[in-house]
Amino acid sequence: MLSAVEKKSDQVYRWLLAYIDENKFSGNQRLPSENALCRKLGVSRETIRVAIDQLVAEGLVYKLKGSGTYFHREKVMTRDLNTDDALYKIGLVLQGQDTSANSGLIEGVRSVLTQEQVDLHVFLTDNKFCNERRCLETVVHQNFHGFIVDGVKSSILSPNFDCYKELYRRKIPVIFYNNFYRNLRCPRVTINDIECAHQLIGRLMDAGHSHIAGIFVYDNYQSVEKFQGMAEAMRNRGLELNDDYIKWCISDEAHNESYVRSIERFLKSIPKCTAIVCCNYIIYRLVMKTLQKMGKTVPEDYSLVCFDYSEETYRQEDVTCSVEQGFEMGRQLALRLMEMISTGECDDRNYTYVMKPILYDGHSIRKIKKVK
Repeated sequence: MLSAVEKKSDQVYRWLLAYIDENKFSGNQRLPSENALCRKLGVSRETIRVAIDQLVAEGLVYKLKGSGTYFHREKVMTRDLNTDDALYKIGLVLQGQDTSANSGLIEGVRSVLTQEQVDLHVFLTDNKFCNERRCLETVVHQNFHGFIVDGVKSSILSPNFDCYKELYRRKIPVIFYNNFYRNLRCPRVTINDIECAHQLIGRLMDAGHSHIAGIFVYDNYQSVEKFQGMAEAMRNRGLELNDDYIKWCISDEAHNESYVRSIERFLKSIPKCTAIVCCNYIIYRLVMKTLQKMGKTVPEDYSLVCFDYSEETYRQEDVTCSVEQGFEMGRQLALRLMEMISTGECDDRNYTYVMKPILYDGHSIRKIKKVK
């Protein structure tokens, strides 16, 4: 809900400017529908239309009959949409695909970087190299003091290293989280995913499972580390990691509902499988839809564990998982970035921080033999 202190159409106008600013580097150029804005902001359609008409008059957005309202990316690129007189200007570059994780992280960052102190700009890349490049090439000239970044397809050699090297040359500090580029000397805040994998897969093996399937994202460095942890955990118990039991996908597939059919074919190809490891919450949701389509249940037919559960529903769903720590990660990122800005450091000088995983033990694991 918007406050009643100022004219509501002005508040909607500023909210839409912030929305455009956040999405101008992503593939999304469409504003939410009028009905969606009414529900989200708690105002009338007339108020929404007044605000949108102001943006149309300024040439920032245009309407297509029967389709919606879109913004001109080229025009908003050349306009500084945020004019706060803050001491610092910080960029937060997100993949943007997991809204729950993003909101927690942003709250954590804002708990340290107050609005009076910092002008925080949030940008979404859709986990695409071209969007990341467009973002970095634009903002490097806009007097930012530092950046917090979730790397794009970080297990693949990035074509955008030159952009980060230019930030380094200008002595603008960058700190990564979750996904980082190993070839850069920037600090990072991450979860100890290998330790987390040992704990999660250990829960399955303690319950007697040995035919364990895993679904991982191969262009995501964080996911690759989770796979490595799974391989280590099974090897330490004398279990073979069968390649047929591992399914790899790319990030775009993991965000496509049609991937359910591929997961179903995968599970049918390994009939001895008794347990499934989901590398993140988005994969978990697809697996659950797949099992529902197959008429299978958890844990009766398949035991299941999930990394980085980012919704608040893990207790209701009663799934054994590692809990996504967006708020604390955002807080740690903000504290470290501000220290780097104050010291003028761009290299990793003890700014990297590896967080311990937090696990929730639900009832998504069925014991298939007595534990000795």
